[in-house]
Amino acid sequence: MSDELAGTGKRPREAWLRALERTAPIDRHPAITLPVVVEQVAAAFPNKPALIGEKSSLTYRELTGMARRYAGWAMRQGIGGGIVCLMMPNCPEYLAIWLGITRAGGTVALLDPHLAGESLIHAIDTVRPSRLIAAATLVEAVDAVSPHLGSKVQIWVHGDGHPRHPRIEAEIEAAASAVLDGPGSPAPTLADRALCIYTSGTTGRPKAATVSHYRLMQWSHWFAGMMDASDSDRMYNCLPMYHSIGGVAAPGAMLVSGGSVVLRERFSASRFWDDVVASECTVFQYIGELCRYLVNNPAHPRETAHRLRLCCGNGLRADIWNRFSQRFCIPQILEFYAATEANFSLYNCEGEPGSIGRIPGFLSHRFRVALVKLDIETGEPLRGNDGFCVRCGPDEHGEAIAKIGDERANPGGGFEGYTDPQDSETRILRDVSAPGDAWFRSGDLMRRDTRGFLYFVDRLGDTFRWKGENVSTTQVAEVVAGCPGVRDAVVYGVTVPAAEGRAGMAAVAVNAGFDLAMLQRRLDANLPEHARPLFVRVCDAIETTATFKYKRLQLAREGYDPRLTDDPLYFKESRFGVYVPLTPALYEAIANASTGP
Repeated sequence: MSDELAGTGKRPREAWLRALERTAPIDRHPAITLPVVVEQVAAAFPNKPALIGEKSSLTYRELTGMARRYAGWAMRQGIGGGIVCLMMPNCPEYLAIWLGITRAGGTVALLDPHLAGESLIHAIDTVRPSRLIAAATLVEAVDAVSPHLGSKVQIWVHGDGHPRHPRIEAEIEAAASAVLDGPGSPAPTLADRALCIYTSGTTGRPKAATVSHYRLMQWSHWFAGMMDASDSDRMYNCLPMYHSIGGVAAPGAMLVSGGSVVLRERFSASRFWDDVVASECTVFQYIGELCRYLVNNPAHPRETAHRLRLCCGNGLRADIWNRFSQRFCIPQILEFYAATEANFSLYNCEGEPGSIGRIPGFLSHRFRVALVKLDIETGEPLRGNDGFCVRCGPDEHGEAIAKIGDERANPGGGFEGYTDPQDSETRILRDVSAPGDAWFRSGDLMRRDTRGFLYFVDRLGDTFRWKGENVSTTQVAEVVAGCPGVRDAVVYGVTVPAAEGRAGMAAVAVNAGFDLAMLQRRLDANLPEHARPLFVRVCDAIETTATFKYKRLQLAREGYDPRLTDDPLYFKESRFGVYVPLTPALYEAIANASTGP
């Protein structure tokens, strides 16, 4: 055992070893995929709750039965290795649907249920599905864009109320006796694609990341090992199920362990403790923003009456960490770093406040992660006289990269990329430390201290994170630029006191016909809430460099401070949801955190 872990106590070492033990058998059984494992668990715990929703729940027997019926539907539809888009809010049926379709060899693309307009068109056209399953409450948004899609998509509705499209529950129940062993596509293996999960990457519009059955198994079992998940656990999960953590890693860790997942459609700070206590949860899957909300809320009579043994998540700031754990009597916090398309992840098993984790010495050969220095203006790595990238020293800021290994020798070190090969190539950095080597670019700026702990610093490129979501500035700028009266638009992130991440700000060069209210209506119709700019700056013109690139860094530095510009500034007031002039008095209120998002 490495000396690196000698002083960290028993728990961190055991966590890594559990994760290794749980994932070690995966490679040896290429036909055992996550849907198959869930069926195996169901044989041991048929009547135990698997997924507990607000309106419905599924035992393990019911979950696997429903999944098999959806697998039968996929086979009758002749989907084979084709793609089905799924657009639904958090609910137990959501997981049953994609488990079933992927069991039959299909790929499921997980759509953000808040998408509409141009953003929804882009997401669908990116994967070119043959079928789309949408909740009845979301069909209107799908119908509105259907004529503008690049290919014909058959729409199925989950729920009542839309006779224009077939209701998928009626279809699967009518054929409930159909078996999976009849004619159809061969059962998928670990190497086959299972999901497409959308991610903003570091540049451009959102991309569909390819997720194989192998990665579903790796994520689920690795998280289960790190959390020491068992059949006595109940996880509270209010994170979006169209994300890799809220929809795969968190519920998967429980389902492969025989535990239960308490699913909520959204987070409520006022109801959180009542809900966690009443549902007898032992694990909470967080993002840092949720912990901040809870810490800033008034005292709740049940905030320490819970049974939580562990909180697992990412983005918990150092200044919130101790307040959160001490006030709410949280025994253990497991902070981690991961990205849907990344070939590496980090785990803070030691409970070091603010750190996203470190890689123990005995695993450094398996997870080759490095920080490389960057040219801040260009975003490109700095190279030495030998032509190779320059590594960062202790506490120096650099981009985190990870060696792309031979997938046959170490499948977990491979990079599966996006549906578009050109997008995949932008995430690969070559000739890092040897001619011809290839490394995955995380797009995240980090620093490593003298003990090996890594800390997140910022997001690179034209993407930033707000309210736990990655925001593509390119996508937002395209929506803004489409508003009548807007000549040019640039979008960037700005910090807001007492808030996680960076809020969106749009600088717009406008003509005389520009109408701010019209811009707001366009943003509301085409972007999810987290992507809508909180601030707007109206300019006569937007300055560019000699190579015609917007001076984004200068705009971000000036931010929304009225003392730094004579341009009109506007702030989206939260009570009424409209843009109001950002006066010096309002700026001071935001800066002092007396008002804000």
